[in-house]
Amino acid sequence: MQDQLSHTFAALADPTRRAILARLALGETSVTELAQPFEMSMPAVSKHLKVLERAGLIARGRDAQWRPCRLEAGPLKDAANWIEEFRRFWAPHLDALARYLDRMDESTATKTKAKKKGRGAKRDREKGETK
Repeated sequence: MQDQLSHTFAALADPTRRAILARLALGETSVTELAQPFEMSMPAVSKHLKVLERAGLIARGRDAQWRPCRLEAGPLKDAANWIEEFRRFWAPHLDALARYLDRMDESTATKTKAKKKGRGAKRDREKGETK
C-alpha cells in the first residue's frame, strides 16, 4: 500500500488535476462546472476526480442533483512540508545564482557605459576632423 505522500504526488503529477485543484481553491463547485474548461468527457473528468479523492485532496458531496466538490488542503500541506525539508539543498544554489546574475548585470552595465563613452569620444574626434 502506498503512503499518503505518494498518493498526493501521483495526483499532482497530472496538469488536469492541478487545474481542477486550482479551481477548487476558489471555492466549492459542481462537477459539471469543473468539467467545463476541459475538452474531455464527463467520465474522464470523473476519473480525475476519483484520483484526487483517493489522494484526499478533494471531498465530494451530494445535495439532491448537485454534486459539489471542495478542496481538502491537508495533503497539500504535508507535501509542502516534505518539500520544505529540502530547501536547504537548493537555497544556497539559488542564492549563488542570484549573486552571479547580479555580477553579470553590473558587468553588462559597465561595458555599456564604456561603449557609450567610446562612441562619444569617437564623435568628438570626427567633429574635430571636419572642422
